[in-house]
Formats: sequence, C-alpha cells, structure tokens
Amino acid sequence: MIKPGHILIASACWLLYSCITGNRPERKVVFVIADGIPADLIERVSTPALDAISGKGGYARAFVGGEKDGYSQTPTISAVGYNSLLTGTWVNKHNVWDNDIKEPNYHYQNIFRLFKTRYPEKKTAIFSAWLDNRTKLIGSDAKEAGNLQPDFYFDGLELDTVRYPHDTAGLFYYLIDEAVADTASAYIKRIAPDLSWVYLEYTDEMGHRHGNSGQLDNAVVAMDKQLQRIWEAVQYREKNFNEEWQIWITTDHGREENGYHHGGQTERERTTWIITNAKDLNERFLKQQPAIVDIIPSIASFLDVTIPKDNLMELDGVSLTGKISATDAAATLTGERIEVKWKVINKEGKAKIWLTTSEHFGTGGRDEYQLMAEVPVADGFAKIDVRNKPSDFYKIAIGFPYNFLNRWVTVK
Repeated sequence: MIKPGHILIASACWLLYSCITGNRPERKVVFVIADGIPADLIERVSTPALDAISGKGGYARAFVGGEKDGYSQTPTISAVGYNSLLTGTWVNKHNVWDNDIKEPNYHYQNIFRLFKTRYPEKKTAIFSAWLDNRTKLIGSDAKEAGNLQPDFYFDGLELDTVRYPHDTAGLFYYLIDEAVADTASAYIKRIAPDLSWVYLEYTDEMGHRHGNSGQLDNAVVAMDKQLQRIWEAVQYREKNFNEEWQIWITTDHGREENGYHHGGQTERERTTWIITNAKDLNERFLKQQPAIVDIIPSIASFLDVTIPKDNLMELDGVSLTGKISATDAAATLTGERIEVKWKVINKEGKAKIWLTTSEHFGTGGRDEYQLMAEVPVADGFAKIDVRNKPSDFYKIAIGFPYNFLNRWVTVK
C-alpha cells in the first residue's frame, strides 16, 4: 500500500523524470559560414545582430589552416575551410585541397552523415549559393558519401543567371545571399529542421573585388542584417515551441593584408572567429584560440550524436562546450621513443596512449591500435617505446576521460 508520503515522493520523481525526458526541449542547430571575413574586420565593423548572439554565448578569435608548417597545414581556401568544418578534420584527412573539390575523402564523415546515421527520422537542410556544398561536400551526388541528400535544400543560385544576372559590380551575390537568408529564416520559423547549414558569399566577393574597402565593410553590415532575420526565426521557435537552439557562425578564412586574396598561411589569412549562443562554453573557447574543426564536435555533443569510436579517434577538433580533458597534442620521435604531450584542461583520470603504424581508416579500412601507456592526465606527457615497432609512420590516439586527441608522426 502506498502511503501519502510515498505518493508525494512518487509524484516528485515522476515530475523530475518528465522534466528530464519527455518535456526536455527539442534540440536544434543552425550553423552559418559567412565567407572570407578576417577577425579584425568583424571586430571593427558594427554588427548588432552578431553582438546580440554572442551576448547569449560568446565570441572568440579562431583559426583555420591546420598546423602551420606541420603535416596538417591546410590551404586557407573556401571549400577547404567548409570541409574542415563539416568533418572536424584538416586537409591531410578530408582531402579537399581547393575549390575544385576533386576527390573528397568521405571516410571522414561529415556532420550531416553522422547525424542522419544516428537520427534517420530527423530533418536536415542547406541554404547556399554554391551547389557544390550539397552535391560534393555533403555528398548528395557522391555514392561514396551515401548520396546523402538533405531533406530540404535551397542552393545553386549562382547558376541561375536569369533571376540573378551576373552584373560587373557583383551585386548579384548580394541578391543571392538575400534570397538564401530569407529562405533560411522562413524555413526555420515554419518547419524548424533539426540541423541546418547556411552559406553566405557576398563578403568574400567584395573582398576579391575591392580589398580592404568601404564595399567590404558594407558587405559585412549587410551580412549582419541577414543574420538578424535568421536569429529572429530562432528566437521565435524558442519562444513558441518547446525547442532549444544553438547557432554557430564563423568564416572559412581570413584575407591577405590588403584584403584582396587568401589561400596562404599569413596570420591574417589564418585568423578567423566564432560566434555562438551556446551555453557552457569551456576553456578551449574562452581562453585558448579554438579552430574551425572544433565546431562539429560541439554540435554533435549538443544534438546527442554518438560518434563511433573509430571516427572519434580521427577528429582533429574538440568540443567547445562542456567538459574536456586536454587540447593541443604533440608527438616527437627521438631515437626509439615517442614523447607525447598535451595541454591539461581537466586533471581527472587517466590518459591512454594508443599507437598504430597503419593508416587504413583513410582508405575505408580499420587501424589496429595497441595500448602503449596509461598515465595520469595531469602529467601532461607520456613516453612510449617503439623499438619493436620500426616504421616511417606512426598514428597516435590519446583517450582522455572527456575527449580524444590524435597526432601523426612521419619519419623523413
């Protein structure tokens, strides 16, 4: 027999369970790439919409381009940056070296594929001037990517010269971005896809045409107004529906000092930015300089996307929210030992050092890792003996309580 006090306890437990499960807001994400805006420019020009979004979460200077002069150095080119964001890896893995997007390595799965594998019933969307963003990067026209078609797409507008005649001033890029932003905001407000990508191009075009100029400044102001409409749609959904939204906004590269071009490894070309309304931002975002590859692990964490361990061990990014153990792994071969280092964020637990001399993952196979050492995370380093594993290539994965890091070591 249940006594009155037990009824109260049972009712409280039911209410708690209901809050944790059935009544938890449905989580949704939209991420935006506004092309070709260096950090110093976004910090100088008035952007009230971006300021409002960052006021809910944060703003951080970030970087693209991989490890400068290292094995992961990545061209600061548009499609290369997009795919670094989508896959959470640098170019040595995803293999998109330029805007031709000739041979993407789809074994490094993008966030749309990971999300749809986990939640096939949930909805995805892309709003983009570039057709290749969907057909080649997400992979709707690629068998190797599973012909992954977003549930809704509004793209390829750069090919429509009837509605958007290619004028010499480049105004058609602005008109395309207007259509992209209008469609994205309307679709988010009415349909609310679970994962959306918005791509805006006008800023990059004004940079290529005018360099550091009033035209480029004005393009950033126009972009901010477009983001305001998307932000209002997100706020509408949160106010009127049981939904919690994250928005991530970034750029794919900076620019040369004169503002005209990009592609190299100068500081201004590599220095970008990230704006988000996300809560629980961690030390990676707040005190370090995050990377474009850190966005996808953050989105996956928020959307409860379980990334398979084999894929997780290949990610070059770490989540910018919640707990993480360490960042910035390094590995150096000296004689018959590899010294592995990391920057400690959370001292809890052990770090497990795994080693393989193969790179089968990138060709669709599986690497057989061997556990080489287990040390306290707080140590910040480990030395592993490889005298019985002579090789000209080593791949190291470090498993921490809250994240993975990885490094490659190539013997020249």
